Amino acid sequence: MLAPPNSASDHAQGAILRAIDWRDMANPEAIARWDALARQASEPNPFLESWYLLASLRALQPARVQLWCLESDGALIGLLPVEAARSYYGRPIPHLAGWTHPNSFLGAPLVIRGAETLFWQALLRFADTHAGLGLFLHLADLPLSGALADALRSVLAARPHALVWREERAMLASPLSPEAYLEDSMSGKKRKELRRQHARLSETGELKVERHRDATDLPLWIEQFLTLEAAGWKGKAGSALACRPDTAALFREALTGGAQAGRLERLALTLDGRPIAMLANLLTPPMGFSYKTAFDEGLSRFSPGVLLQRENLALLDDDTIAACDSCAAADHPMIDHIWRERRAVGRVSIGIGGALRRALFKKMAKRERQEEWK
Repeated sequence: MLAPPNSASDHAQGAILRAIDWRDMANPEAIARWDALARQASEPNPFLESWYLLASLRALQPARVQLWCLESDGALIGLLPVEAARSYYGRPIPHLAGWTHPNSFLGAPLVIRGAETLFWQALLRFADTHAGLGLFLHLADLPLSGALADALRSVLAARPHALVWREERAMLASPLSPEAYLEDSMSGKKRKELRRQHARLSETGELKVERHRDATDLPLWIEQFLTLEAAGWKGKAGSALACRPDTAALFREALTGGAQAGRLERLALTLDGRPIAMLANLLTPPMGFSYKTAFDEGLSRFSPGVLLQRENLALLDDDTIAACDSCAAADHPMIDHIWRERRAVGRVSIGIGGALRRALFKKMAKRERQEEWK
């Protein structure tokens, strides 16, 4: 297996970007190169790692998605799934887009550290000459800080672009111990109430916390999670994973692949052996991602979801994890009151193609631009 290069400058002249059918990347040799890239990615993103992205593509079967791969000397040094989209947030505007879906919470490409500028330059040149009917390139759920974001801002200095959406979502990043962090983030009154709820819940049966980073009883855990989530408001709204065969299949395959790759942590709060709150973290050091959570809404008076999040603060004791992205919408009613740090993510649209296409994009971007991306 060829490892990614140690220095992007060593391979810059030989770097080639190709659009590849994703099915051609589902073989052992390609996956080995892909996984080697993920281990050295400038911006960790589990949703673009082989075990998650291939599960997504197999389950959802998008019609016009290719993997844009930057390669050098046989090594994979950058990867982004790109869709030739026909509509733009409900409007019939064809464009190229970094492909995401409702169960993928970060759109950052996988790029080897040190190759950030090289990757963006190659990707935009390729987009210029392969735009098709696309008016522009749209990248959603991008981190707005860090080496990858800094490189993109630099490359875009001479190209029309617009930051069309920005939000800050909860993140866990602190040198404090779990106990000290909870004390800082919650009032004494709220902590006392959590202790009371835990005590009252314990009086109804045997209360335990289970934590796994391996595949112990994983198939059972997956089915219990799908059932628990579907029993709540998401099931009634039709948005639970189990409500659709494709999203249920994605969840099953992704968690199985994540466990095999050593990327999965599972927590469950059980009452007499029955899970009443569950969550899955995806761990891609130095980042973690709080992927999915569910709780028994019939026990909401005991706040089982919050009790489990209290246990999840153990991430602060993990020396390999510097921060954990909540993957939650901004102003989330629960996690925002526990996790106090924030991560800015946004949507960026970029002019591509020739002068006329870029001029048309520039007019549209003026109406959408939220703020200057500095």
